[in-house]
Amino acid sequence: MANSPESEDPVKAYGYAARDSSGVLTPLTFSRRSTADKDVRFKVLYCGICHSDLHFAKNEWGMSTYPILPGHEIVGVVTEVGSKVEKFKVGDVVGVGCLVGSCGSCQNCTNDLESYCPKQILTYGFPYHDGIRWLLDHMVADEHFVLRWPENLPLDSGAPLLCAGITTYRPLRHFGLDKSGVMVGVVGLGGLGHVAVKFAKALGAEVTVFSTTPAKKQEALEGLKADHFIVTKDPEEMRSVASSLDGIIDTVSATHPIEPLLTVLKQDGKHVSLGVPEKPLELSTYSLIMGRKIVSGSATGGLKETQEMLEFAAKHGVNADIELIPIDYVNTAMDRVLKSDVRYRFVIDVANSLKAP
Repeated sequence: MANSPESEDPVKAYGYAARDSSGVLTPLTFSRRSTADKDVRFKVLYCGICHSDLHFAKNEWGMSTYPILPGHEIVGVVTEVGSKVEKFKVGDVVGVGCLVGSCGSCQNCTNDLESYCPKQILTYGFPYHDGIRWLLDHMVADEHFVLRWPENLPLDSGAPLLCAGITTYRPLRHFGLDKSGVMVGVVGLGGLGHVAVKFAKALGAEVTVFSTTPAKKQEALEGLKADHFIVTKDPEEMRSVASSLDGIIDTVSATHPIEPLLTVLKQDGKHVSLGVPEKPLELSTYSLIMGRKIVSGSATGGLKETQEMLEFAAKHGVNADIELIPIDYVNTAMDRVLKSDVRYRFVIDVANSLKAP
């Protein structure tokens, strides 16, 4: 999908970058490629912060190339389009999520599953064309990977949907947990979990939140309108929901046992992991056989489904609960993300706080 760079007249850009595995972000000025025929260039207005940004900034997944400019929940306004761009014009509000490139020809790409393309290019960390990686003042990307922003979807609290939104919306749809009356569990009430609750409710599911933190009960039931709240460390509460759920969306990235969670699934129930714990999962085959249960995982979605998700969110009033911050607070925000000290997503007010040096 990605077109060749045209860098005869590169454009100066600036942002905040990590230069080594300390993950500390500091200002960086660099050159962005000029706008090619199928490119859309836009001024960045808002950028959400995800735990994945922290993983890449610290090279915790072993894939980072420095300097690295994290950020993959990006909303902005179009300032220039290439001569062959068909879907966008100057002044349009747009978003870019986890992907900025794929091969465009494999089976996954032709089935609108670019997020599973073996040659995918992630927004936050993979080299792209001219070697520049993406928290910056403006972006340029092939129009295929740019999303139309619905008019009635807030730009700031909508930005995290470009990752947290599609990452939770997709498994609800794919695994048939999107129908009225379906019983869905959401494990973890953080950046992903709170959006999962909102989407599951909007899709008509009856939602049970599972958490190790009893203090989150009020927020789950009154703030997010979940139907039930279970403390996973309480054996009696866990027994009270045994064999009752059609599926579980597990958003926890910390190492945690999933065997107890399988006991709350009905026959043919599905446990879907979205988090990436450091240690491998541990479970007995017996837990799967008795009940014909499924343990699966899900990545972010393709572009078509991400656009669908944005439209659905706008129609049903789904967005993230955010803390809006200036960009010079970003290192403190990253530290707080590590401590799960945010309800529930940081979003950087890029346009009003990132100034050229």
